[in-house]
Amino acid sequence: MANLNSSLNNFEGDRPQNSPEPIKSTDKKSLAPAILIAIAFLYLGLVLLLPAANVFVTAFSKGFAPILEAIKQPDFQNAIKLTFTLAIIALPLNTIFGLSAAWAIARNKFPGKSLLLSIIDLPFSISPVVAGLMIVLLYGRVGWFGSWLETNDIKIVFAFPGMLLATIFVSMPFIAREVIPVLDEMGTDQEEAARTLGASDWQIFWKIVIPNIRWGLLYGLVLTNARAMGEFGAVSVVSGNIANKTQSLPLFVEESYKQYETEVAYSAAVLLALLAVVTLILKEILERKTNKKQS
Repeated sequence: MANLNSSLNNFEGDRPQNSPEPIKSTDKKSLAPAILIAIAFLYLGLVLLLPAANVFVTAFSKGFAPILEAIKQPDFQNAIKLTFTLAIIALPLNTIFGLSAAWAIARNKFPGKSLLLSIIDLPFSISPVVAGLMIVLLYGRVGWFGSWLETNDIKIVFAFPGMLLATIFVSMPFIAREVIPVLDEMGTDQEEAARTLGASDWQIFWKIVIPNIRWGLLYGLVLTNARAMGEFGAVSVVSGNIANKTQSLPLFVEESYKQYETEVAYSAAVLLALLAVVTLILKEILERKTNKKQS
């Protein structure tokens, strides 16, 4: 026992005198999270919430009567019809392309796969105005195909086809980009098992693939539809902004505001804002469904 006490005393004597004290736990909470949250809310309030609230306050400042009168205008109604028509046509076309591209990329290895992904992402990086200009340079009167189109009396630019091409271009990547990660996570086990049981590719697609990717697909559909109905830059370049002919709802808002028809402009802006709110609600629902399915 005496030897043990002597050894302990020697060990304590050999320990450096300037050794650091053990770190003591503290209950003080950092203020950094609260500061970051406050900055985020302040930024969103100044950039997004206050301008959006101002649109609604100004639109409803004189009651519902001016809004109802604005909706009755032929230009307003035609802009709504044109906007929905563009979205209704662009949505299924981009859905077919997005599913095909996602399937090809997620299920195959081929040269140029990374290049294909980069091309699909081009609408995210290219300015919509530049996209509209590209369509003009291709299909305009002095464009690459301009002389042939003019000879055959086909009008693309400053007409509905040009607006549709611009809408399809800017809303093209969303479905493919939402479905590809879901297909990667899903794997191929279920598909291979179904194929060994004699299922055709079409049966595998509808009974196995679609049920597994449905939430990602719906999420992509919501984003595609929102972009198609709210696009301004590319459509403004190729449309000519002709009232009752090539004037979508975003273009109608701009033109009405320029003509000092503020009540009409704010009424159309409220309609677009309501479409955005519906999109956000659907987006939140689909995100929760997707997270629940993954967990």
